[in-house]
Amino acid sequence: MKAFLILEDGTVFTGTSIGSKKDMISEIVFNTSMTGYLEVLTDPSYAGQAVVMTYPLIGNYGITPDMESKKAWPKGYIVRELSRVPSNFRCEGTIQDFLEKQDIPGIAGIDTRALTKILREKGTMNGMITTNENYDLDEILPKLKEYVVGDVVSEVTCDKSYILEGDGPKVALMDFGAKNNIARSLNKRGCEVTIYPAHTSAQEIIDSKPDGIMLSNGPGDPETCVSIIKEVKKLYDSDIPIFAICLGHQLMALANGGKTYKLKYGHRGGNHPVKDLSNNRVYISSQNHGYAVDASTLDSSIATEAFVNVNDGTNEGLSYVGKNIFTVQFHPEACPGPQDSGYLFDRFMDMMKEVQ
Repeated sequence: MKAFLILEDGTVFTGTSIGSKKDMISEIVFNTSMTGYLEVLTDPSYAGQAVVMTYPLIGNYGITPDMESKKAWPKGYIVRELSRVPSNFRCEGTIQDFLEKQDIPGIAGIDTRALTKILREKGTMNGMITTNENYDLDEILPKLKEYVVGDVVSEVTCDKSYILEGDGPKVALMDFGAKNNIARSLNKRGCEVTIYPAHTSAQEIIDSKPDGIMLSNGPGDPETCVSIIKEVKKLYDSDIPIFAICLGHQLMALANGGKTYKLKYGHRGGNHPVKDLSNNRVYISSQNHGYAVDASTLDSSIATEAFVNVNDGTNEGLSYVGKNIFTVQFHPEACPGPQDSGYLFDRFMDMMKEVQ
């Protein structure tokens, strides 16, 4: 069956329908990872977006037991070629079946390189996937321009708190759309990890007497998380060690007077170089974000820049002055992506031990 991807600038790509046959409107973003498509599909940070995979062949090892959350979150999936006969000893099914079960519409057989060039040159834009061959551009384009991602943090967070048992430090993980490997990375280091819903009050977290607090990744515009930002400021004011990733990094900056802004086309993939300014070492990182912190808007007496993106110079991390708090924009838990920066979890462990 034919499918069409319609961008808000009027560009139309024609391909083949994969997954659900329903119509979909969302923000269109691209990911440059060569592997790890299942982890991408199950990353809650993609809620409200459709993902273009720039690697040309997707699905060759099928669906494996590597989900980063309970379900798939993107509203749509866009690929050049879909492998319909996967081969891997861990394979449990095909992407086609997975997309159908998850009710996610997709399109295959389009020129994803041309699509990515459009998104890089014009910036991230909204789009629609439809199987309706009689689509009306005059009717669709206004709808595309009106679409906003909205409050997706409330959509992706857990319903209630739960615990991963451990005999080490107690860590409170704020779930703004956390990937599973964040909790696993802490748990395998011995931490007892309690995962809390995004709108849990700071006082409840503090009253549980954790040795450390983790602020997770998540989707959407950080500036819309007004009530959460107020609670993050209360966590900052406590003397509990804090490590924050991606959206958590942005929320901590906003809680302390910083500003965030939308990137032209974001950073999404497993090959982004970041420099640690404490030692000038460069690490290859996994990233998935469309917003960044403007480090110049933070008072230097509050926070100093700790990491920068080697490609475009944007902020990739902050160290908070006089506080046991550091935050990063990239994903040290990887999944998918390189594990170069996994040492940051060890840094957090050391920070908690020093305070005890």
